[in-house]
Amino acid sequence: MFHRRRATMAAFLLPAIVTYGVFMLYPLARGIYLSMTDSLGGPIANFVGTEQYRAMADDPKVTAALWHTVLYAAVVVVVQNGLGLLFASMLFHRPKVRKALSVVLLTPALISPVMAAFIWSYLFAPTGGINAVLDSIGLHSLTHVWLGDTSTALYSVAAVNIWMFTGYSCAIFLASYMNMPTELLEAAELDGARGLRRFVSIEWPLLAPALTVNVTLSLIGSLKVFEFPLVLTNGGPAGATDTLTLLVYRNVFGGGKFAYGVALSVVLLVTVVVLSSATSSLLRLRERRV
Repeated sequence: MFHRRRATMAAFLLPAIVTYGVFMLYPLARGIYLSMTDSLGGPIANFVGTEQYRAMADDPKVTAALWHTVLYAAVVVVVQNGLGLLFASMLFHRPKVRKALSVVLLTPALISPVMAAFIWSYLFAPTGGINAVLDSIGLHSLTHVWLGDTSTALYSVAAVNIWMFTGYSCAIFLASYMNMPTELLEAAELDGARGLRRFVSIEWPLLAPALTVNVTLSLIGSLKVFEFPLVLTNGGPAGATDTLTLLVYRNVFGGGKFAYGVALSVVLLVTVVVLSSATSSLLRLRERRV
């Protein structure tokens, strides 16, 4: 009976295992192998070992792109989750407008990233909506070539990412708020814990699982960002918004360095796995402590 049950479980698991192997494990193994060749994308490839990775270590474009990717991810994770938490707290304590504002905040996440990037490219233009609004309220000194200045381009692209997914982070935090024990919140209020004191002592510890989910998801998404920098700046100006994904795209599909681009994608994968795993582990350790 036991062996029959195990055979039945294996039969149900087999299709999923085969699918995962064909569409995940094999492409991963094949990609790692191709990154150690001189392949140009065709059937002929010679094994060259770690030559592509050594060339990458001496490439200043890769160093700059890695820095831009990490900086972009840090800005997005901090600001997006900070705003998401702020909006979630406001909506939780204002039930009358909760449903309507939740829909409004989630609407940007329903738009295609490419479409959102095109919309914001017009808003960021020198004669676009942002500068027009600043002009109309007498703040002409703050008008700027947002996407054409190396000091603001990366942050402008990150702002689009934040605008699009803050509502998503808010929804996760709000769901955690709604699952908080009402008895505990009422007891805290009776004890005089209100406002910031209640947030720090009661709400913040209870939000630990939602924080872990939000930070992990936003970190992975921002490290893999592609559409926003491609459409808004294409890596410019002067490479100020070049990310690892853009370098992979250029080398694989247009740079004539297929194997080099594949090696870059392996580095990107390792970066995402290491940073997201380390962050998730630290946050889950915090969950157990609180």
